[in-house]
Order: sequence, then structure tokens, then C-alpha cells
Amino acid sequence: MKSYGQFYPIVKAAELFCERWTALIIRDLAAGATRFSELHRGVPLMSPTLLSKRLKQLEAEGVVEKKRHGGGWTYHLTPAGVEFIPLVESLGMWGQRWSRREQVDNEKDLGLLLWSIERIARADAFGARRTAIRLELCDQPPAKKMWWFVNYDGKCQLCLHDPGFEVDIYLTCTLTDIIYVTRGDLPLNVALSTNRLEALGSLSLTKHLGAWFNLGPLTTIRSQTVEGQPGPVDRQTAGPHRAPSQ
Repeated sequence: MKSYGQFYPIVKAAELFCERWTALIIRDLAAGATRFSELHRGVPLMSPTLLSKRLKQLEAEGVVEKKRHGGGWTYHLTPAGVEFIPLVESLGMWGQRWSRREQVDNEKDLGLLLWSIERIARADAFGARRTAIRLELCDQPPAKKMWWFVNYDGKCQLCLHDPGFEVDIYLTCTLTDIIYVTRGDLPLNVALSTNRLEALGSLSLTKHLGAWFNLGPLTTIRSQTVEGQPGPVDRQTAGPHRAPSQ
């Protein structure tokens, strides 16, 4: 890690926390990721070699601890690492209020989106029965268009191919819009009412979609900028399949 060449405590903490990728690793550890593969899915542009090196650095600094689990290892925040969580949450709140909200092409990470949905979805939102959801991304090429989420026994599992179960809910939207929904820029009810997200299935199941998406408290924070100008985002007026005007 690079040094600022100063001895003050805030400087030493910044050297550790502000190193690239560190805040994201802490974010995912705080959210429940423990295995190396899970952590790497949260930082797909980070090489496995660099992730391994960073975890060793954080372990040496007393922020992360590694534990034997079966034939492998799991990673966990130490008490010192847990004290970083409010900083990560504060960064998220600031980002929701003040960061640029329009997506650019290199931010539309399909793998990260799918992993995020699988990780936070409430599998029991539809009850104890097994429920299969098919997500069709209508703006993606055929190889990246169809995805399945199977909810059973308290777990949501992403399937890269048709699992062979009867589909209970069919979701259709663009990659851009589903990212806006999961990020909180496009409320789920608005996405559904404007057909930016189409949900086909029985009402007894589709009415629980909000509970299944299980979007976190950050998604309730409204942006304070509209095209660079102060003020809340007006998300009610966006038309079908157009980027929100935030």
C-alpha cells in the first residue's frame, strides 16, 4: 500500500481504507460474502492474484481474518474491520445523493448485477414452495439474454441455463432498467406501471416481487442532482425503456 508519508492516525487509516478495491471488499464481507469466489464476483475487474494479495494485506493489518472451513478458507471482518462498515455505508449514502446517476457502457456489468440479485434476494418471499423466475434482458445478445433464479429452502440460486422447472414469474426488461431498479433510481412500482419491467405470472406471486428483490435502505435515498442541477430526481415521468432523467 502506498504511503502518504505522514504519521497522523487519519492518514494511516486512509492509507489502508482508500487503497483501490478495499472499500468494495469490506462492503461484500459486511454483506455476508465469505469465500474467495464470492468476493471475486463482487469485484470482477480485480484479478484473482490482486484480490489474494489485498486479502493478505488486510489480514496483516488486522482488518480481515481467515478461517479454515472444510477443505478451504473463508474470510471475515475482525472487530477492527467491522468499524469500517459505517464508513462504507456513508460512502453509499453520499453516492446515492450526489454521484453521477446516468449509466455509461463500461458500468453495465451483467455478471455483477446477476450476482447482486442472487445474493440479496429473499428466497422465502413467495412462501415455502419452490419458485422459478426467468429474467429476459431484451437488449442483450442471445447468449446473455435469458437467466433463471430458483428459490427454494431459503436460498436463491442463479442458473445460467434452463433448470427444467416450471417458470412461475417471467420478467422482461433492459439491462439498463434492471440496474436502475436494483440501484434505486427507478422504483419497482414505477418500472412495472410503465412497462419498463414486465412481470407475467399469477398475482399471488407477482405481488411479492418487491419482497423478493429485497432492495436495501440505500435505494430509498433520492438523488439530489438532475443533469448536474440540484434537486430531487423526477422518476415518475420517464417513458418506457428510456434512461431516467436524473
